[in-house]
Amino acid sequence: MGMTIAEKIIAAAAGVDHVKPGDIHTVNLDRLMSNDGTTHLTVDMYHNKLTNPHIADPDKLVFIVDHNVPADNPKTAAAQKKMRDFAREHQIDFWEGKGVCHQIMMENYVCPGELIFGADSHTCTYGALGAFGTGVGCTDFLYGMVTGTSWVLVPESVKFNLVGKLPDGVYPRDLMLTIIGQIGANGCNYQVMEFCGEGAKTLSVNDRMVLCNLSVEAGAKTGIFEADETALKYLEERGRKPKAVYKSDPDAIYAREYTIDLSTIEPVIARPDFVDDVVPAKEVCGVKIDEAFLGSCNNGRIEELRIGAGIIKGKKVADSVRFLVVPASLEVYKQALKEGLIDIFMESGAIVMNPNCSVCWGSCQGVIGENEVLISTGTRNFKGRAGHPSSKVYLGSAATVTASAIAGEITLA
Repeated sequence: MGMTIAEKIIAAAAGVDHVKPGDIHTVNLDRLMSNDGTTHLTVDMYHNKLTNPHIADPDKLVFIVDHNVPADNPKTAAAQKKMRDFAREHQIDFWEGKGVCHQIMMENYVCPGELIFGADSHTCTYGALGAFGTGVGCTDFLYGMVTGTSWVLVPESVKFNLVGKLPDGVYPRDLMLTIIGQIGANGCNYQVMEFCGEGAKTLSVNDRMVLCNLSVEAGAKTGIFEADETALKYLEERGRKPKAVYKSDPDAIYAREYTIDLSTIEPVIARPDFVDDVVPAKEVCGVKIDEAFLGSCNNGRIEELRIGAGIIKGKKVADSVRFLVVPASLEVYKQALKEGLIDIFMESGAIVMNPNCSVCWGSCQGVIGENEVLISTGTRNFKGRAGHPSSKVYLGSAATVTASAIAGEITLA
């Protein structure tokens, strides 16, 4: 019996020839990433709960401050200082003010074939380069940090065969929200969403990141693509080489298979307060908004900024709207500056922020008030996610968000 890409990565990490869903294996981890959401808790456990505190391999660790940047209150400042001091003491790669953790990881670390644990649920983003990335809690992170290993219950894989090509004006975010709307927020619980087919080859690495990043919103353990020529070119341009390049075997077993015709996808919106409450965007046109957000680990890269700038160039943000534009990383920000995109946004009346999680995290930047409405390229729209419990969050593409910021209500680009 053959294996899927995910199963091959786990087998290699476990040092065995074959694994199957339901097996439990001890695995060696290639890398571990933690951000300021929980790292201070991990550090406290390291100092207070371990009888022999040590780090297995500091070179495998990456700490990234991205959720509250800069610190918004003394408690946050103290938590970040604890993280900063620990990284310095143990010579751990440390990033602060440089962007969202998953964007930094993709730009600088992730390689095909790796098994990566991250103390953040959207670690599944790394599947865009053919790596197995998955989110863990700070206790599991601590164990991995101290031992260099962990355990994995081998998940089933679900195949998403993509055919055709996305129409003009339709984006990977529309595609992934459509898939989540079809299968539900629990549609792939503890399973791997494997994206393949000729349609998958039409997608850039950025596009693939969008799909893999949101796979956790369907309950998935991770999302993954084969590391093809597109992925390997991205890697080569950044001076990295794959650990291994895996393809699923023809006789690999899948729990289910779906075929998605990309040419049939249209602009969609996820309505409050559930990411799988997805409808054609035209059905919610006219809903008044108070704020629009273009950014996040899902949709804050240069491609999305180009889309937004192309729509808003020569126009103005509605007087009733706050439009936050937040590049996903310093690299993205610099490229946007070089291309004149930042000027376009600022001349339109948008508020351009430093690279960070911003209102997607709903903690320090752009928090929305009682009964306010946000349209967002963020990852989630749960009740209270971006501010007051009575506020509402709609999820859409960069194009829909930007067009809505101009109109003052949800509208199509």
